[in-house]
Amino acid sequence: MQLIWLRSDLRLHDNTALAAAAAQGPCVAVYLTSPEQWRAHDDAPCKIDFWLRNLGALSAALDELNIALLIREAAHWHQAPHVLLKLCRELNVGAVHVNEEYGLNETRRDAEVARALHEQGIEFHSHLDQLLFKPGSVLTKTGNYFQVFSQFRKVCYSRLHFSLPSLVTTPLRQAPTGIARDPVPTQVAGFPPPSEALRALWPAGETEARRRLDTFVDQHIDDYQSERDFPARPGTSQLSAYLVAGVVSPRQCLHAALQANQGEFESGSAGTVIWINELLWREFYKHILVGYPRVSRHKAFRPETEALAWRKAPAELEAWKQARTGLPIIDAAMRQLLETGWMHNRLRMVVAMFLTKNLLIDWREGERFFMQHLIDGDLAANNGGWQWSASTGTDSAPWFRIFNPLSQSEKFDREGLFIKRWLPGLNDLDRQQVHSPNTQGGLFGAVDYPAPIVDLRESRARALAAFRNLPTHQDIATAGMGDQGT
Repeated sequence: MQLIWLRSDLRLHDNTALAAAAAQGPCVAVYLTSPEQWRAHDDAPCKIDFWLRNLGALSAALDELNIALLIREAAHWHQAPHVLLKLCRELNVGAVHVNEEYGLNETRRDAEVARALHEQGIEFHSHLDQLLFKPGSVLTKTGNYFQVFSQFRKVCYSRLHFSLPSLVTTPLRQAPTGIARDPVPTQVAGFPPPSEALRALWPAGETEARRRLDTFVDQHIDDYQSERDFPARPGTSQLSAYLVAGVVSPRQCLHAALQANQGEFESGSAGTVIWINELLWREFYKHILVGYPRVSRHKAFRPETEALAWRKAPAELEAWKQARTGLPIIDAAMRQLLETGWMHNRLRMVVAMFLTKNLLIDWREGERFFMQHLIDGDLAANNGGWQWSASTGTDSAPWFRIFNPLSQSEKFDREGLFIKRWLPGLNDLDRQQVHSPNTQGGLFGAVDYPAPIVDLRESRARALAAFRNLPTHQDIATAGMGDQGT
């Protein structure tokens, strides 16, 4: 008997570990609920709900192939070796198949499981699946992991031109095993279910993921370059939650994009090229997790930035969390996050820069809050985005480049449509007033909207001074504090 241990790969099609397990003989699937571990990782309740709903859809699909999905609990991942070993003994499993995951805790969990199984003569097979390239296979000429995306992308392009990762065959129906599937839980203790309105925004299952992919590629991808930065427009794929849960694979996304663009990566549709770049950004941040594990330990990618004098400003942090900053574009974006479990990517950068630069609050506070609310919360992408915005990370924005939320608002939500959708109290304001209700002279007090919690000009100067006074990376290395990837 072969066992497929499902994690962030909740799909039947193009699933490398599932295909490998089914090819070796009769197989059964297992999923481990891990509420203590999920809480330690700050996983959002809406994300856990989304994963359970997708797990339910996958269980039904697997059942059609006579592959039973079993549910076991390993509250914390250190229990995983014991739980899986017990199951393997019960079912006389000869090999366990998994798709690789890349966080530090994930890597340690898998190493401990592999060791426990091998000691009992059970094989453990780990497969490349959630990435196009295995971490460690895309390196600089000196054999190091890339720190700059453009250089990483160049090597990826050359590899893709040479050999495109192929889609994996879907398993055929196997003979009945006599093993009955377990009911999939609809809720896990400590993770209250989200609203039905939020659930409705994110239907579960591969059919929905494929529908979104096909709709995006057929109707929106050509305009992706020009539309993706405008939060009031349907310019993005809305696939991130499905990619994080593994309901759709990056290979499926890449093949669909290339098919729409006559097989071209770097020419043809500008929108397609940019979207493929976004898939590679996702890839890049996963490779960073492996090459520089300190980012999994809440450490800055750039060690010299650990000396930043972040402010302790609990009242301002709470105002940011609760969408009460007095800056409509920031507050509207935070409302979108709180109500939908998702935020438009342009706005993720804007609100992150506001927190880390204008408020000079530690990026780790924002990173954690996002993870606690994002339905597409992913350590690599979330950490990478926050550190980029805070100028502490790889390929990060230069420290002296600080988004002005007002100019961002006026540029990317010119008519105020996004703002008004999430802040209906501002519906009566015109396109000039809506971006800054409390700076309109005679209009002051005309709407019930808080004054900005910070002066943008003064806070920008404060941030510049804080970064200007940092030691250089060379200074850190000379002092013997350099991080060698630990």
